[in-house]
Amino acid sequence: MLITLLQALAPIALLIALGAGLRRRAVLSDAFWPQAERLSYYVLLPALFIHGLASARLDGVPVWPMVAALVASTVAVALGLWAARPHLAVSRPAFTSVFQGGVRFNNYVGVSAAAGLFGAQGVALAAVANAAIVPTVNILCVLVFARYGHGGDASARGIARQLLANPLVVACAIGIGLQAGGVTLPTLLAHTLHTLGQASLAIGLLCVGAALDFSTARRWLRPVGQASLVKFLVMPLATLAACDAFGLHGAAAGAALLFQSLPTASSSYIMARQLGGDAPLMAGIIASQTVLAGLALPAVMLAHAQLWP
Repeated sequence: MLITLLQALAPIALLIALGAGLRRRAVLSDAFWPQAERLSYYVLLPALFIHGLASARLDGVPVWPMVAALVASTVAVALGLWAARPHLAVSRPAFTSVFQGGVRFNNYVGVSAAAGLFGAQGVALAAVANAAIVPTVNILCVLVFARYGHGGDASARGIARQLLANPLVVACAIGIGLQAGGVTLPTLLAHTLHTLGQASLAIGLLCVGAALDFSTARRWLRPVGQASLVKFLVMPLATLAACDAFGLHGAAAGAALLFQSLPTASSSYIMARQLGGDAPLMAGIIASQTVLAGLALPAVMLAHAQLWP
């Protein structure tokens, strides 16, 4: 199990390190990185979400109990973070990074780890997890950016406009609509979206590495610790409680717990950059959680094995 988890995490850490090296040695011009971020936000990540949600195979999976447990735990932790904001001693933009670090997840690691831990069934379980959490966290994060990001509009009209104009939320809606309608993507379109989506993983992580500024690392300690405490302790505990409440157990509960304990995703940095958050802090949280996950994920999954052998 440990080897499987580390193999899923290692490429993430290496791509972040590569991005930092490319930026430090000026291999690419500074003008490249903002354009790469926009490409990822408006094209590559939406392609990833549409393809992943539309093509998910859900056969033989307790879909609704799993969805209920994942959505309930995510919303509960999000509400807890929002309620705790006055006590976190961080700026409003920094709170958006702590929030994303607490609720978002790296689905690349999740799919790889689920397949390794649960075999063929793990792929179907990962599909359900993505279908449940991806739209939930994107809507929650847009709401938080509208309230606390630079230039956010917290009015009802402003929030509705941001939700409707957000390419990640729109992509989730399209993917879920195609899945619910039983629509199969044409082969050519499916392959195109899949290829674009795979590119989002590499480019997003390179951008994260390029944004790392270790001269300000001391300022990260408190918010990185806050986000990681929520991600690796509070969220798994909330998920365990939700699994118990909705009667979820066995491999389905294990996959739910796995996905809710993953380090935050590179898309968190892209959203922070595009929606007025604290992008350098977000890059620090992503890098730190990727390393911490090497210890946290095995501990969480061992706890699952004890509870549901």
